[in-house]
Amino acid sequence: MSDRPAALFAMNPVHLPELFPRPALDRLGQLVRIDEKAVAQDFTDPGVTAALAETEILITGWGCPSVDAAALAAAPRLRAILHAAGSIRSVVTDACWERGLIVCSAVQANALPVAEYALAMILLAGKDAFALNERYRREHTYPLSQDLTGLGNNGRRVGIIGASRVGRRVLELLRPFDLRVTLHDPYVDEAEAAALGARLLPLDELLRASDIVSLHAPEIPATYRMLDGERLALIPDGGVLINTSRGSLIDPVALTEELVSGRIGAVLDVTEPEPLPGDSPLHHLPNVFLTPHIAGSVGNELARLGGTVVTELEHLTVGQSPMYQVRRSDLAHLA
Repeated sequence: MSDRPAALFAMNPVHLPELFPRPALDRLGQLVRIDEKAVAQDFTDPGVTAALAETEILITGWGCPSVDAAALAAAPRLRAILHAAGSIRSVVTDACWERGLIVCSAVQANALPVAEYALAMILLAGKDAFALNERYRREHTYPLSQDLTGLGNNGRRVGIIGASRVGRRVLELLRPFDLRVTLHDPYVDEAEAAALGARLLPLDELLRASDIVSLHAPEIPATYRMLDGERLALIPDGGVLINTSRGSLIDPVALTEELVSGRIGAVLDVTEPEPLPGDSPLHHLPNVFLTPHIAGSVGNELARLGGTVVTELEHLTVGQSPMYQVRRSDLAHLA
């Protein structure tokens, strides 16, 4: 196919083999002309600049530099950016929208493992599994039955903050369970929340009414420190806060104070700062379960992101609309 458009990878090359294993690269090669060994990390590099002159499709990922006006000037034929990761904010600039580029992201595919992680943590938190694990490790005996009073997931109150792609998938996964689910999202009305399987509540009311709070809002100016000290104090005693979004959404000093006091617990896949310093008391608290930013796509899950890009490319090369296009207006409320 001599009329195949020219494409270029732009990312940290360490991610390329996992995002695009051999079958995905073979599919790509049928759709576009692409050098598997050429991976752009600096758009000012002379070799990259020469490749950009012919590039029509830019396939980006983690480590891709911003596609600014200078990069676009070197890529006069560029018409689409296909991002094999979640958030596109660090890649796309105003110049891209002004050029009228098609922009797509694999954020929907990346939402799946995050939602699966959140589901697992919600159900384990309902059993107080993390604290009981620590206690069992320390005492080597089963807890007394009276120590388990109030545990379990029958009627447990779960509050979801953010009907993002992840939040919506979490709501879908929660449906088979006997939970009482509430939702806060300023862009959702009561009818839509009901259709998603949740009761819509203002944020403060949701926090007061939840045994477990799972955070799925995007990192935008409006959500910075949305859970400050006053709002964290609204979570009932013994409640659990789960964060798979971004650490900046929670006041880290107020969160540390609450957790050190033992009043609430937390499951934190993301923190601020990140990674968490070694001297943070959160590393040693029995009511805190920390994971190193693994909720999103890792390992064999990365191939799902690359597969999404290949599928989008299949649509574009036959003149069909992409499935997961990102528009400039979306950035006001998307990660």
